[in-house]
Amino acid sequence: MTSIMVLSACAQTSVSVRPTYQSDDKPAAKQTIVTTRQYDPISRDEPYTVQAGDTLYGISFRAGLSYREVATWNNIPEPYTVKIGQRILLRPADALIVTDVSPVSTPATSAVKPAETKPAAEVKPPVVIATAPVEIVAPIETPATKPVVPTTSAGTTEKPVAVSVIANTTAMNWRWPSDGTVISRFVQGDPTQQGINIGGKSGQAVKASSDGTVVYSGAGLVGYGELIIIKHNNEWLSAYAHNRRRLVAEGSKVKAGDVIAEMGRTGTMRDMLHFEIRRNGKPVDPLQFLPKQ
Repeated sequence: MTSIMVLSACAQTSVSVRPTYQSDDKPAAKQTIVTTRQYDPISRDEPYTVQAGDTLYGISFRAGLSYREVATWNNIPEPYTVKIGQRILLRPADALIVTDVSPVSTPATSAVKPAETKPAAEVKPPVVIATAPVEIVAPIETPATKPVVPTTSAGTTEKPVAVSVIANTTAMNWRWPSDGTVISRFVQGDPTQQGINIGGKSGQAVKASSDGTVVYSGAGLVGYGELIIIKHNNEWLSAYAHNRRRLVAEGSKVKAGDVIAEMGRTGTMRDMLHFEIRRNGKPVDPLQFLPKQ
């Protein structure tokens, strides 16, 4: 018994004809690999038509947008349900309005008879009113205008402490989603490297990187294979792609460290996990948030 697997990698889409068999079957003798074109993200220039298997989270993820923005632009309330054939705006409606900039025809000019000029009216000199001299007082400096410098009990000044924006987000306690070596890193602006790839073995545990709710569990996003997306709050999402098997359904509540999938190669040529962190729909470098190894 043989079956056909269609694989689509993040960097390229591949079609692999690979035998799968039961214990009483004989393995095929040859495997054929055919490489096709690189996949493209969803364009924001025109509305997207919902296909079978699409979700608002998945559409927003592919377009690199915040699902909250997309829901607002399309007046879609929670739980953000979309229907097959529905057209989804991927930018504000007013941004899609085309302004007519065609030239406006003007009537031909005709000779205009100059108006008769009248003698200028007599201008009287302004009346000057004498006033008492005004005393100019310098502004009083209030304590609020002075920077406050903390001091120690000994009276010496302390240096101000810089607050890191990233440090404020680590309260989510991000953790590594799987064991293994990072074989591909995040590249800003590259749609094929929007996260990191972690090498490993088939069936290896894939774990939730932080607490949250599963908002996507499926294989409908081209280039990601078997994919899980977890919503951590209104700002942060994480994604786990190319799994061999998904172990959680949409709507599941998960804790950091919970096993959510088995590592695989759906969409790649080797066993690995593609992991992304997104803030307001935009990919960020996961290595800025994960603990140092």
